Amino acid sequence: MTRRLLPILGALALLALPLQAQAADKLTVMLEWFVNPDHATMVVAQERGLFAEQGLEVELLPPADPSSVPRLVAAGQADIGVHYQPNLYLDHAAGLPLVRFGTLVETPLNTITVLANGPIKTLADLKGRKIGFSVSGFEDAMLKRILEAQGLSLDDVELVNVNFALTASLLGGQVDATVGGFRNFELTQIRLEGGEPHAFFPEEHGVPVYDELIFVAQRDMAGDDRLPRFLKAVEDAAIFLTNHPQEAWELFIKAYPDLDDALNRQAFTDTLPRFAKRPAALDRGRYERFGAFMAESGLIDSAPAVEDLAVELR
Repeated sequence: MTRRLLPILGALALLALPLQAQAADKLTVMLEWFVNPDHATMVVAQERGLFAEQGLEVELLPPADPSSVPRLVAAGQADIGVHYQPNLYLDHAAGLPLVRFGTLVETPLNTITVLANGPIKTLADLKGRKIGFSVSGFEDAMLKRILEAQGLSLDDVELVNVNFALTASLLGGQVDATVGGFRNFELTQIRLEGGEPHAFFPEEHGVPVYDELIFVAQRDMAGDDRLPRFLKAVEDAAIFLTNHPQEAWELFIKAYPDLDDALNRQAFTDTLPRFAKRPAALDRGRYERFGAFMAESGLIDSAPAVEDLAVELR
């Protein structure tokens, strides 16, 4: 009888031993810029262990060259890329095998910015003025659409490449307005440097609404079960940021203490309402309308079918 019990007792003893922890699935995320409050949902997901709860080990990688992100993701040098919806249409037209599978920031951040005490009070006042820009392409098309609504054209303004010095060029008087400044960053930067900005929002002046920041991956990865788990953690983090903004800020600067300053603190607050609370959800109508805008603007030959460049994971 004792001999019969020994195998049973041995099996029970094995069951009582702690199970060996299963190795987490790794994911690399190539950011579109250096770490900043736009990435707060991912940082908070990391700090609160939300990625770990999904069995993921996530590494956030700032790019050496922001323009290289889509190419690196397409080449398999990173699993996920943080990207811009407008640029995704250009990448698709160029043949890169990328798809949007999630949304990070679900509203435009772009602006046309002037100084509140300057001569430009309405968009019609841009006629004959200098407008500073950093990146041509989409911003030219956006500005063209906005000017057309005022009965103007690009020929009515002077475009000046200010090489990413948007705030300095506006405050220094080299330009009368800028296009491309973000409403959650440059507007605060101007105030901190002694100016008072006034912003015009493209989506209120003829430009279709779009997602500012999205998550992209290789098309072949659309069925990878790591991606919906990643989005679940990001969604949980977005809800946490909404409900507990101060605690979320403290987690953010714990991870990146060098960002604990007035500019980033305000940027964090200004970005909170813009994070996607349903990052996996795909607004097909929004993508169709924006694709049509890109084609009408001559940036792409024709608007692609939504399913050719965006997926909704289940």
